Amino acid sequence: MAIKTLSAKAAAALDKELMSTGAFSIDQLMELAGLSVSQVVYRVHPRNKGNRVLVACGPGNNGGDGLVAARHLRHYGYQPTIYYPKRSKSDLYQRLAKQLEDLDVPFVEDFPSALKSTDHIVDAIFGFSFSGEVREPFPGVIRALEETKLPVTSVDAPSSWNIEEGPPKSGVGSSFHPEFLISLTAPKPLVKHFQGRHFVGGRFVSPAIAKKYDFEVPEYQGLDQFVETSPTGQKL
Repeated sequence: MAIKTLSAKAAAALDKELMSTGAFSIDQLMELAGLSVSQVVYRVHPRNKGNRVLVACGPGNNGGDGLVAARHLRHYGYQPTIYYPKRSKSDLYQRLAKQLEDLDVPFVEDFPSALKSTDHIVDAIFGFSFSGEVREPFPGVIRALEETKLPVTSVDAPSSWNIEEGPPKSGVGSSFHPEFLISLTAPKPLVKHFQGRHFVGGRFVSPAIAKKYDFEVPEYQGLDQFVETSPTGQKL
C-alpha cells in the first residue's frame, strides 16, 4: 500500500482551510507542530545521548515550528541553541524569539562553529513551500548538514529537497539525507525518497478535512503528538 501524500499546493490549501473553516489560528497550528517536533527529538535522541540541540531556523513557518520546538526542548531539560539568520519582523516570530531569550536560550550567527558543540540538529530551514534556489546564507548551512556525522531531524522536508521530487540531482542538498523526518499534518511526495525513520505529527486534523484532502490521520497513542510510520505509511 503506497503512502498517501499531500502536494505543496494541497498542503497550502489545507493550512488555509484549517485557519478558516477549521477555526485555528496560525499560533495554535505552529504551537502544535512545534510540540510534535520536540516530542520526536525526545524519542529519537533522549537526553542521555547528549542534551545539546542546535535548531536551524529559516525565515518562514518552518522556522517558526523550530522556534516552538526549541522552547519545549528547553523545558524538557535540553540545552538548545538557535541559528536564525533571517529573523522575521512579524509579531508572532518576534514573540517566539523573545520567549526563548527569556529562557536564556542562545542565538548564534556562526553555524559551522555551533556544530562543533552540539549533539543533535533540528533542520527547520525550509518546509513544503520551498522552491527554486537555496539563497544565502543557507547554501553553506545545508552543505554543513550534508557533511556532518551528527544526527539530524528535518521538519516536514529535508531542507533544499524538492517537495514533489526529493533531493536535487546535483549541487547543494544533493547528498543531504537526514536520519529523521517528521512530516507535519501529512507526508509530502518527497517522502518516497527518504530512507531514514519517518514520523507524522500535528494532531489537529478533523476526519472531515482529512477525507476532503484524501489522506489518513494516523492513530495517535495516549499523549503522543506523533506516530512513526514505515515507508508504506503503516504505523510501526
